[in-house]
Amino acid sequence: MGEDVEIRYRTCPLCEATCGLAIEVRGDDILRITGDEEDVFSRGYICPKAHGLKALHEDPDRLRTPLVRHAGELIPASWDDAFAEIDRRLSPIISAYGRDAVAVYLGNPNAHNLSSLLYGPLWLKALGTRNVYSASTVDQMPKQVAAAHMFGHLLSVPVPDLDRTQHLLLLGANPAVSNGSLMTAPDARGRIRRIRERGGKVVVVDPRRTRTAELADEHHFIRPGTDALLLFALVHTLVAEGLADPGPLADLCNGLEEVEALAREFPPEAVAERCGIPAGEIRRLARELAAAERAAVYARIGTTAQQFGTLASWLVDVLNVLTGNLDREGGAMFPLAAAGQPNARPQRGPAKGARPPRWHSRVRGLPETFGELPVACLAEEIETSGDGQVRALITVAGNPLVSTPNAGRLERAIRTLDFMVSIDVYVNETTRYADVVLPAPSPFARSHYDLALYQLAVRNVAHYSPPVVADDGVPEEWRTLLRLAGIFAGQGPDADVDALDDMVAAGLAQREASERVSAEELLRASEGLRGPERLLDMLLRAGPYGLSLEELRAAPHGIDLWPLKPRLPELLRTPSGKIELAPEPIVADVERLRRFLSDGPVHDGLLLIGRRDLRSNNSWMHNLPPLVKGRDRCTVWVHPHDAARLGLRDGGRARVRSRTGTLEAPVEVTDAIMPGVVSIPHGWGHDAPGVRLSVAAEHAGVNSNLLADEELLDPLSGNAVLNGIPVELEPA
Repeated sequence: MGEDVEIRYRTCPLCEATCGLAIEVRGDDILRITGDEEDVFSRGYICPKAHGLKALHEDPDRLRTPLVRHAGELIPASWDDAFAEIDRRLSPIISAYGRDAVAVYLGNPNAHNLSSLLYGPLWLKALGTRNVYSASTVDQMPKQVAAAHMFGHLLSVPVPDLDRTQHLLLLGANPAVSNGSLMTAPDARGRIRRIRERGGKVVVVDPRRTRTAELADEHHFIRPGTDALLLFALVHTLVAEGLADPGPLADLCNGLEEVEALAREFPPEAVAERCGIPAGEIRRLARELAAAERAAVYARIGTTAQQFGTLASWLVDVLNVLTGNLDREGGAMFPLAAAGQPNARPQRGPAKGARPPRWHSRVRGLPETFGELPVACLAEEIETSGDGQVRALITVAGNPLVSTPNAGRLERAIRTLDFMVSIDVYVNETTRYADVVLPAPSPFARSHYDLALYQLAVRNVAHYSPPVVADDGVPEEWRTLLRLAGIFAGQGPDADVDALDDMVAAGLAQREASERVSAEELLRASEGLRGPERLLDMLLRAGPYGLSLEELRAAPHGIDLWPLKPRLPELLRTPSGKIELAPEPIVADVERLRRFLSDGPVHDGLLLIGRRDLRSNNSWMHNLPPLVKGRDRCTVWVHPHDAARLGLRDGGRARVRSRTGTLEAPVEVTDAIMPGVVSIPHGWGHDAPGVRLSVAAEHAGVNSNLLADEELLDPLSGNAVLNGIPVELEPA
């Protein structure tokens, strides 16, 4: 290694695993990326996505200059001209039609971005629209709704204590590929393997034999959309056979008897045919779960992106309570993050818990949840004329024309907008329709701290990463967001960004102040800092460990804050101060599940589910050569019995049709998929005109969300149904 080569450390921002990276740098050139062997959390583990970071940093298609539309074409412009165009075009729309005439879509990279997390609330408040949409309602909202009702806050999500559990039951989750989802766990594959090595057991329930299922002791196929039935049958067995034993949790719960009464209507014999799992196996699963010394139930997108997503999410933690494994070492536990964890702040006044919807969508009357409307209703809000019609759209790190249901309808709607602005690193399927595109910096040119993901981690850690290289002419995102806030607040395109930043810091200091540290002390301690570093320093100092940014800077491999510890009842933010096992809105939705169970014979058509690949977390990763090389992964999986019945052959092509659209894709015949189920991965379909993704265009694939139906929702959360979509297949 030459003398001019340095090794710099940072956390990978591409998924929820937060793996530590060691990056060899010469000047501003990235030479090589390896795992940081000394990282306190990941211990040298990385997945293939980490190597894509170098390709992303160097990608010639990545935007480095704003684009403004002139004569129908997006052409380079200065930053001042781009903001002036936003002010010139967007401000009159707000003046003429009101703030709800502007919609916002936030993609999930915002959850990995310190600037977005810290400054997003300010610019959204300055904009003042009720039409806020995000990837949450195609992914995780049911789990957050269930957590809010049960524990009092949307981020009070229990995670399995992977490193100490002896029995892990996973439903609709593939952490060997995702490295956790709503469960931050680098090297999840290794952590799951070690459960078995120490004599424990891993059971996977999934319509597909995933990489995680291949690691497990058992895998059970389940018909998509029926997880709530299976979970209720497990609860029924625990109660009917006297196996339910919440232990000390019993005195901390409301609604235990009501849950037991509800479960009586879902015996294993009643749900077995619907689920596709024999009654005897269901009873055995329940008995083994109850008998385990330390056990945890964990479920993810297969159970949330479906018609009973909130019920399934709720029942997961009902099971964790009934088996006495909630808030217990080796069970499902609550992390305690070093910064920004709402359920760790001192309470001021009575706890509010989950609140009812404050407004509803204009056209379909769908409820708001945590300040968002379901993204499945965005197209109709643009198409339907009248007061409150959406006439402008702002997208931030999102590609809804690939990632949201009935993408074809949404594309047609977006074409009719009066104005659109996007913050993104690419001209993709969505941003090609923008009137102004503002670039975001390379991940290596910005600082990083996983403010959201450490609140969901299987071990308490803290890791700050300074920029690895100098900026490439792209302003830091927090400055871009504050300039937008200035426009929305009526200060024009040249607002004083530093003054706005001071206002944000003062507000944060007041919110985080406590008996231990005052607002004045927080501001004084962070003097000399600006932007997200100042805000992060205050959050750390006000947090449960009393850390500082200076301490994190001095620990390039992170700070280990030790395994998870019990946190009940202190973290509860329900009005009763107890775990609400039978929240009224969730109990009311059980009737819909009863009707589903009793509604005649089992659906005998094909049902479509998605699937995830280790190299493909999001659509924007498909322009990175290290992540798309190799075999075609955008195929339709079909079971051999279905292929023979339909006349499909491996390597041939199939035409797939749903209520909302039709597409053609290569066929992959495999017994890793359940009979009656087909699978197409999400995030592909890069052959659209106007997209400036040269590598992705060579691996275009198909957009599976052309088949997703925007009318299919989980009513409690507004989450789209992306698993269990009725489809028809035929040879193309």
